[in-house]
Amino acid sequence: MRAKQMPSSILTRSKSPVILLFAVTILALSFFFFFLFSPSSTTTTTAAVAVPYRYPSVRPETSFVASLEHFLAHKAPKIPASSDDTVGSVIDHDVRRLDERKFVKEMEWLRGDPYYPMSMPVRVYVYEMPSKFTYDLLWLFWNTYRETSNLTSNGSPVHRLIEQHSIDYWLWADLIAPESERLLKNVVRVVKQEEADLFYVPFFTTISFFLLEKQQCKALYREALKWVTDQPAWKRSEGRDHIFPIHHPWSFKSVRRYVKNAIWLLPDMDSTGNWYKPGQVSLEKDLILPYVPNVDLCDAKCLLESESKRTALLFFRGRLKRNAGGKIRAKIGAELTGAKDVVIEEGTAGEGGKAAAQKGMRRSIFCLSPAGDTPSSARLFDAIVSGCIPVIISDELELPFEGILDYRKMAVFISSTDAVQPGWILRYLTSISSTQIREMRRNLAEYSRHFVYSNPAQPLGPEDLVWRMMAGKLVNIKLHTRRSQRVVKESRSVCTCDCRRSNSTHSNPIN
Repeated sequence: MRAKQMPSSILTRSKSPVILLFAVTILALSFFFFFLFSPSSTTTTTAAVAVPYRYPSVRPETSFVASLEHFLAHKAPKIPASSDDTVGSVIDHDVRRLDERKFVKEMEWLRGDPYYPMSMPVRVYVYEMPSKFTYDLLWLFWNTYRETSNLTSNGSPVHRLIEQHSIDYWLWADLIAPESERLLKNVVRVVKQEEADLFYVPFFTTISFFLLEKQQCKALYREALKWVTDQPAWKRSEGRDHIFPIHHPWSFKSVRRYVKNAIWLLPDMDSTGNWYKPGQVSLEKDLILPYVPNVDLCDAKCLLESESKRTALLFFRGRLKRNAGGKIRAKIGAELTGAKDVVIEEGTAGEGGKAAAQKGMRRSIFCLSPAGDTPSSARLFDAIVSGCIPVIISDELELPFEGILDYRKMAVFISSTDAVQPGWILRYLTSISSTQIREMRRNLAEYSRHFVYSNPAQPLGPEDLVWRMMAGKLVNIKLHTRRSQRVVKESRSVCTCDCRRSNSTHSNPIN
């Protein structure tokens, strides 16, 4: 039986409400998804909720030599010239103008940013210094690094030492890279000085120390010092917001006293006083950075494969005769040499030494890390990236990023007093359970990323942690800068008044 056919006019009228309801629903959904995924909504959500770093799929370059080769060949000549508002000769008027611009900008931040001055990212102004302080020194290293016969007085390969202290290169290369190539979000380069929280001085102090003749090096140090201290921003703060990479304890030594207010990037605090004068360095103003590891990173696959090969209990390779706190090495070496499952080798940081150290660390459970000429030693970071649990014997050691990282979870600390007691080190290490060892090695695998410099700089890498630590210093930096400006201003006004009185007295001797 055929269905009854409805008149077309009735059918049209019956569909109209359905079509209208459908259209309204589509329109409502369109508005919902627009506001949900609009840029403003995304920005609001990002500000309210911490968004984790997204890790890049491109493998970063961690070799200093390979990264430098690429930088000099491809990036250095093509870096876009950004406007640089530094001046050649500075007068008081320049300093006052910068101070006024800085005041206006800081008031904007204070009113507009509820987290100021603790907000991120850290704004860094990178000085565009003459090439003799930057690119020329990098080219000097590149053109001479194959000369392995170039040794220090104690037999260490010069170019290997430069690599270990090349933190100046890794930080600078990241800061000046185009923003589209950078991965770090907690630091941004600014091109106007009044917008800066901090000022970075890209002078390669370690390369110049080791590769220039002594008098030539000292002359370059003086020129760099004059160039920086002539800048308005330096005069405004007396250097308190300026960052100097002085990572080798011998570098920049002849002129350090003139930049003692600046933030120094150091390998350690050296409380012995052998390398830094009293009052020059402190944890409050300076920052300790890890050495660049001398061995390759043992990644997850390497760690898994080396698990069954770690047959040695304790490993050490290096120089047993050192100065200052490092004198304990000889005593420990004499105590441990010949002990069961212990490997103690004398060696240097040359290419053959690197291979031997890497092999030994990947076959050992624990790696001895006593003090060297300074409280720190590059060996500590070699052990970390090798998956070998460090045994730290250095009572005065200050560790990199210790405000963020808990070294107790992946290292063993032994006091110098206990270390020299016969049999104490081995008794203590053998008392550590296999469960504890597995836990520390898991933590090592997680922590190793914090000590591997790379280009591009990676989230959670050492470059990243540098700026996290720097952010924590900003309030104190601003405080001390303000206090110094207030005192200087008042003392100058007092001096002016006293001078006027003095002149008035001399011009009227009867009075």
